Amino acid sequence: MRTAELYALRSLRLVDAPVPAPGPGQVLVRMKAVGICGSDLHDFSEGRIGDQECKYPMVLGHEPAGEVVQTGPGVSGWAPGDRVAVEPALYCYHCEFCLTGRHNICANIRFMSSPEDPGFFREFVSVPAGNLLPLPEGLGFREGTLFEPLAVVLHSMKFAALRPRETVAVFGAGPIGLLTILTVKMSGAGRVWAVEPVAERRQMARAAGADAVIDPHAVEAWQEILRDTGRRGVDVAIDCAAREDSTNQCIRAARNGGRVVITGIPVEIQLPLEFHVARRKELVLYNVRRSCHDSETALKVLAEAPARFGALVTHALPLERAQAAFEMLEHYSDGAGKVVLEP
Repeated sequence: MRTAELYALRSLRLVDAPVPAPGPGQVLVRMKAVGICGSDLHDFSEGRIGDQECKYPMVLGHEPAGEVVQTGPGVSGWAPGDRVAVEPALYCYHCEFCLTGRHNICANIRFMSSPEDPGFFREFVSVPAGNLLPLPEGLGFREGTLFEPLAVVLHSMKFAALRPRETVAVFGAGPIGLLTILTVKMSGAGRVWAVEPVAERRQMARAAGADAVIDPHAVEAWQEILRDTGRRGVDVAIDCAAREDSTNQCIRAARNGGRVVITGIPVEIQLPLEFHVARRKELVLYNVRRSCHDSETALKVLAEAPARFGALVTHALPLERAQAAFEMLEHYSDGAGKVVLEP
C-alpha cells in the first residue's frame, strides 16, 4: 500500500508498505479522506509539537474517514463496506483518569500520528474496533474528517461555559478557529471577533459568522476589542493560534473575571505569560487536551449542517501530493482553509 512518510524536516515521500492484517478485535479500514491538522503542520515545519520531537521516519494524520474492508477475529457489529470515522487515540482504560471518564488525559495514552504509533496518511489502517464510529448518512468522507477537530472544539466549549449573548474573541482563523466561530455562534454567542493575519481566512471567518474581523498586523487586536467593548473586554477569549503572543492578547482582551481558553499549541516550549494582568483580572485560564467523549456529538453536528461545515474544506489532494499540500498550508497559499488528503 502507499504511505506518505515524513522522513526529514519539511520532507514527505511516498513509500510502499505491506497492508496490515487486522488482529483480534481489530478492523482493517481503507482510508478515503484524512484531514491535515495544525499539529501535523508543526511536525512538518518544526520537527516537533511543543516538547515532543519527531522521530523519522513517521506517518502523520489523525483526522480519518474511510470504509471497512475486513474484520479481525472476535469483531462484531462491523462489516465490509461500512462507512466510518476513526478515533486516533488509544487509551489504557485502567488508569485513574480512564476510570473517571477523562480518557483524553489517560496516563498511558498513545496517539496514532505520533513517533511511536503511525498515523493515517496511508491507504489502509488496522485499528481497534472500539475506535470506529459510523459515518452518518449524507455526510461525505471529506466533511467527515472534520469530526476530530470539531470534537476538540466541543471539548473546549466545556471550559468556555458560554452563556447566551456572551461576547467572544477568537484568535486564529485556521480550521480550529473557524470551527470555534461556527460553534459559538450556533451556541448563542453575542458579538464574536475573529483575529487573523491572513486576508483569505478573515473572509472565511466572516462567512463562518464572525461579527468583526481584525488584522493583528494592522492594529493591536486586544486594544481594538477593548475599544469595541467600551473598555470592558470579552466574556470569553479563545486562543486557537498560540502564535505571535496570541495567548497574552487573549489575556488582555478578556474582561475582569473572564475565561481564557487555550486550544492552540504554541511553538515555544516555555511560553511567557502576562501573569499579573491575568491575576489582576482574576481570569481563569484553561488548557485543552484533544477531546473527551465528543466525537459522536461532533458527527451529529456535522450531519445536521454538512454544507455549512464542509465549506471549510477548501482543497482535497491525492496522497502523492502530500508534500504540495503541506507546503500550501505552511505558506497559506491558494486560499487554503482545511486541506484533506485522499489516499
